[in-house]
Amino acid sequence: MLLFNSISISVPPISTIRSIPSNSPRFGRRYHHLQRLPRAFAWNPLPVVRKNKKSFTCSASTSADEGNVEVEYQVLTAVNTVYNDIVIVDTAESRILLLDSTHNIHSIFMKEQTWTDSYWDEFATLPAIIPKGPIAMFGLGGGTAAHLMLTLWPSLEIHGWEIDETVINISREHLGLSDLEKPNEDGGVVHVHIDDALSTSCNISGGFAGIVIDLFSGGEVLSQLQEVDTWLEIGKKLMPNGRVMVNCGGSIGDEVWENNSTISAMCKAFPGQVNWKKLPKCDGDNYLAFTGPLPDLSTWGAGLPDKLSSNVHKWMSCFPS
Repeated sequence: MLLFNSISISVPPISTIRSIPSNSPRFGRRYHHLQRLPRAFAWNPLPVVRKNKKSFTCSASTSADEGNVEVEYQVLTAVNTVYNDIVIVDTAESRILLLDSTHNIHSIFMKEQTWTDSYWDEFATLPAIIPKGPIAMFGLGGGTAAHLMLTLWPSLEIHGWEIDETVINISREHLGLSDLEKPNEDGGVVHVHIDDALSTSCNISGGFAGIVIDLFSGGEVLSQLQEVDTWLEIGKKLMPNGRVMVNCGGSIGDEVWENNSTISAMCKAFPGQVNWKKLPKCDGDNYLAFTGPLPDLSTWGAGLPDKLSSNVHKWMSCFPS
């Protein structure tokens, strides 16, 4: 994922985190929760000593507000793998998965509400405009989007791919992913696959009704997603009338789809069949795209919760008639 276009959190080095005694709380004073802050900011924890216990005081500033904000959090786990630096941060309202050296937020598990107020919520609109059938998630992470989709569409069968097995194991322990792997009363379930999401083996017989793609590394969209051939191969994994919905990250410049190299590659692979929008800065500033004809937006919105229905009216075709 990205800088929120994504959110970036700067935590101390993992070696520093590991040096804290296991019986020592790791926290800072909380004035505002992460979800109340603007989406594009850097979180800069500074180690301090209070009553002989090491904690982290976090300050955040934005171009709109140069003041400092302290956010209370606890580091639950921090490990290195061949793919990632992995940190799980616990706050009063959520648990957060940070990945790679950028410590960008890749997943959020909300404790007392359904919505994340970011691009994960947008993925939950996809089941309303695709055929009945299984959905793939390329870049499952901690299961944020899958959790919301099963809350709203409890009979979904989801196949999620994640390349780092440690991310999956930690998400099972701390982010509720293990609960999604157990079939619910309506038959909804997440099947977890450990593999490269863009490999040819990531497929099922009959194809997927929908594919959600959220693939980032080092704070950037995977370079393969900026290649036309990648999208042609992904298109082969869909059943007839299936669709792909993608987090395309952000771009510098005017808010037009041509500025985003991922959307540009999609438009070449699916000519006349790509739709886009850009989230406002308060909701992440990400570009999103999905394939297929632009649906009737009123009908689409009518089949969604109020929280999501107004958002679908902001989608536009890359090729308006």
